[in-house]
Amino acid sequence: MNRWTAGQPTSDGSHGERYAARFADLAASGQDVHGEAALCASLVPPGARVLDAGCGTGRVAIRLAELGYDCVGIDSDDAMLAVARRTSTAGGWPLLDLVDFARLDATFDLIVAAGNVMPLLAEGTEPAVIAGLTDRLRPAGLLVAGFGLDTSHLPIDEVPFSLPDYDGWCADAGLVLRERFATWSAEPFVDSSGGYAVSIHGRAEDGADPGDASD
Repeated sequence: MNRWTAGQPTSDGSHGERYAARFADLAASGQDVHGEAALCASLVPPGARVLDAGCGTGRVAIRLAELGYDCVGIDSDDAMLAVARRTSTAGGWPLLDLVDFARLDATFDLIVAAGNVMPLLAEGTEPAVIAGLTDRLRPAGLLVAGFGLDTSHLPIDEVPFSLPDYDGWCADAGLVLRERFATWSAEPFVDSSGGYAVSIHGRAEDGADPGDASD
């Protein structure tokens, strides 16, 4: 059981609808709810193959598909995926835990893990998940992850790991940090006191321009 599943009540599975409704309300109020997709679109060209890892209701993958990207969204929460499947067929939407990611036989130009996916993984699985995602990156591919660094930016009551921990797991998987921002709107990252980080990692041996990613 991952930290997300552990935090969900064993009820009627309506949390997917509630999650989608919250973002719909934000969008209706005029807030930009597509910052993650906009940043990803700045990193790879339209037509690139993108995985939305831990996609939830599919908000990021659906927006990227609208922008011309070839998207797949995976999640281990069927209630969240039910919303994605009802909204769009663009992401494919297989029910799959990131721990079992090797079962997905595909490679990607960019893998995005938004919405605090990394801190919500099952305890102790983080290195294996990052290694598995790295194995599915194409040459010049990028792993983009955004997550909270303190409890005010997390949906759980403890911080499961530090930013240096995450960077270390990426390094062990053969990735190096390319860029880091404080928000999905690419505000400069100063230090962890801001409470949130968006990290872009690429293969250590790859010096290619990420904009050269191919189908």
